[in-house]
Amino acid sequence: MLKTILIGLTLAATIAFSYAHDGEAVELGYAPQTRNERGIKVTAALQRTSGSVQTWDIEVTLETHTKTLNDDLAKAAVLVADGKQYLPLAWEGAAPGGHHRKGLLRFKAIVPKPASVELQIRLAADPSPRSFKWLLK
Repeated sequence: MLKTILIGLTLAATIAFSYAHDGEAVELGYAPQTRNERGIKVTAALQRTSGSVQTWDIEVTLETHTKTLNDDLAKAAVLVADGKQYLPLAWEGAAPGGHHRKGLLRFKAIVPKPASVELQIRLAADPSPRSFKWLLK
């Protein structure tokens, strides 16, 4: 019985904490996240940030059936941690154009590791950036 109660409390605390950032969901772990707005679906998946990695990679996929994807993702993205912005080192993936693009946004590893990070991507047609948040600790 006590074990069941502890599991339930842990689950409730985890769910409550995942929604504690500015009223928007913050993903626990590195689960891929998707934002489907204004005819463009963007999926972001934070890769490994532990150990001695020199860069943090975020796999980004863009899909649309209505317009051409011409954005320079190295200029459209920023990583935010502890109120500080980090620009990408590079975009390694599909070049601008077409209706489907996939690649990696590479950022210098942040030391010390923050409790959470937020990837913001502002595409040309977006009035505000699309936000993807992950808890790291």
